[in-house]
Amino acid sequence: MSTLKGKTLFITGASRGIGYAIGLRAARDGANIVIAAKTADPHPKLPGTIHSAAADFEKAGGKALPLTVDVRNEDNIQAAVAEAVKVFGGIDICVNNASAIQLTGTLETEPKRFDLMFGVNVRGTYMTSRACLPHLVKGKNPHILNLSPPLSMQAKWFKNHVAYTMAKYGMSMCVLGMAEEFRDQGVAVNALWPRTTIATAAVNMLGGEDMMNASRTPDIMADAAHVILTSDSRKTTGNFFIDDQVLEGAGVKDLDKYAVVKGAKLIPDFFIE
Repeated sequence: MSTLKGKTLFITGASRGIGYAIGLRAARDGANIVIAAKTADPHPKLPGTIHSAAADFEKAGGKALPLTVDVRNEDNIQAAVAEAVKVFGGIDICVNNASAIQLTGTLETEPKRFDLMFGVNVRGTYMTSRACLPHLVKGKNPHILNLSPPLSMQAKWFKNHVAYTMAKYGMSMCVLGMAEEFRDQGVAVNALWPRTTIATAAVNMLGGEDMMNASRTPDIMADAAHVILTSDSRKTTGNFFIDDQVLEGAGVKDLDKYAVVKGAKLIPDFFIE
């Protein structure tokens, strides 16, 4: 399988960034994209809404269903999944992309920020997967893909931002457990993480133009996700993939095309040696 044509993807946080890029790549195949995100109206500081993303996906050749969803709210999730099934007849792929970040130490991380990261990253991923799974098990070649890092119990990944690390690792622990839980039912559950920082609004807020210019574009994550999501779900599960390794394994030799600035020294992302 090399195409997502006719497949229905439920993507959280697909109004911008990596989630948007994954949706756009699938739309070019003729996929149906459920855009489950919070931004229904233009944000003063962030690009894109669920409606602008839907317009782009349909222009690219796919079908789009923009839905306002707060992944911290299970009623929102259940209603969105029900609407997706009503419109498209089922769900083939769940992409847990929505995520909250704050890179602060223990004393600087206020309870509301801690709760936000755990509510979006861990609870949102778990509940979205849970809501999609009854439909995924009925599908052909079903996948769950979490945008989360490989698990590593080295203290250096925790010491500067323990709350954020725990929240992202919670998403990865969902991969570890659900891959085995649903292996016999043919549902693939994998993680994907970038080798380098990716030029998104979050990276721009963290490091500004300098960090953006030392990053790769979201297209590298979208192309890597496409390789994973078109693979055999019974043979490709329980993996913690890194974007450039996936593409190299698929025969892609020119990774320079993904650099924001050609020839720039790229910044490694968190959780990558």
